Amino acid sequence: MRDSVKIYFRQGYSILDLSIRDNRQVLERIADSLSIGYADSVYTLKKVMVVGGASPEGTIPLNKRLSEKRANVLFDYLAQYGELPDSLTSFVYLGRDWNGLVDLVEADPDVPYRDETLEYLRDIAARSEGGEKLADNNVGRLSRFKGGEPYRYMYRELFPEIRASRLYLWYEKQRNPIYVPVVEAPVYLLDKPESVLTRTFVPPVLEKPFYMALKTNMLYDALLVPNASVEFYLGRNWSVAGGWMHGWWKNDPAHWYWRLYGGDLTLRRWFGRRAEEKPLTGHHLGVYGSAFTYDFENGGRGYMGGQPGGTILERALWSAGIEYGYSLPVAKRLNLDFSLGLGWIGGQYHEYLPMDDCYVWQSTSRFDYFGPTRLEISLVWLLGRGNTNN
Repeated sequence: MRDSVKIYFRQGYSILDLSIRDNRQVLERIADSLSIGYADSVYTLKKVMVVGGASPEGTIPLNKRLSEKRANVLFDYLAQYGELPDSLTSFVYLGRDWNGLVDLVEADPDVPYRDETLEYLRDIAARSEGGEKLADNNVGRLSRFKGGEPYRYMYRELFPEIRASRLYLWYEKQRNPIYVPVVEAPVYLLDKPESVLTRTFVPPVLEKPFYMALKTNMLYDALLVPNASVEFYLGRNWSVAGGWMHGWWKNDPAHWYWRLYGGDLTLRRWFGRRAEEKPLTGHHLGVYGSAFTYDFENGGRGYMGGQPGGTILERALWSAGIEYGYSLPVAKRLNLDFSLGLGWIGGQYHEYLPMDDCYVWQSTSRFDYFGPTRLEISLVWLLGRGNTNN
């Protein structure tokens, strides 16, 4: 007897996502099977095989890593629900699954130039046995074959089918020699029949991964400007972050003011090998905007950014720009994020002099600046289900 399960992954990802297609249902079914076994028979596990695959686009090393991680994540997840001995388990890492693509083209009559495409793919699959060579440039040649029409169709319709991993279980069924059937009979209590209670299996709850982060820019902390931001992963390598800083220190007798507060919003796109392996890690590019105000005075002439009085939106200076950064794992739930932003800061600022108990206005000027506007070395605390570093 053989049982199997197949789950799908997003392009470039090895994260177990229960929201894709029927991943949740098939995992619940196989977890049910592994958890409770069979009531009236003994099923001896004889063999386990785990197969990981990837679609052809992307580099050969990347697809090799993806197929390995996709196989391992499925095995590790199901190993929670039943014993899968290492001695009975084998792993197959397909990398680019050319043979799987051949099978899909054979079953799809709508593939453009189907017969010619099949012949072309079979040749690639045969030459890739034992290891695909970079010099063959199989994907590049396939994307130009027949003007790229078959490739575009397969990329859209068939490639998602081979971004998957499979687990196969082989059992040998034997009659349980010590099994004694349970005879259910009604129980009479006070002349009222009551049904016999039986155990009901509750399928395991499969929870969707969730990724967020709490951050503090340690450079601002060193300048005595407490700050914090929170970032949420949106999926498909996108995230959004919002932050706030507030340092409002003063020493009136000496006229020492160190005041700065405001907030920012950032939209990021993550990329690179680490980002493909895990959200909120690796390289990122983003756009950001912020509003802030300040009041600096060290015993002499003071400088106030924005309009005096009012709310932050009424008195703020504004900033916008683009950023590049890299988030480096340093512990199971900690990253260090280094980022630099370039852009514009604009608004009014006021100069004043402290005299007696008053602050006498001196001038109002317009501030416009283009250049580096953001510098971060942030300590990042990873929160959420599955949001851990290996």
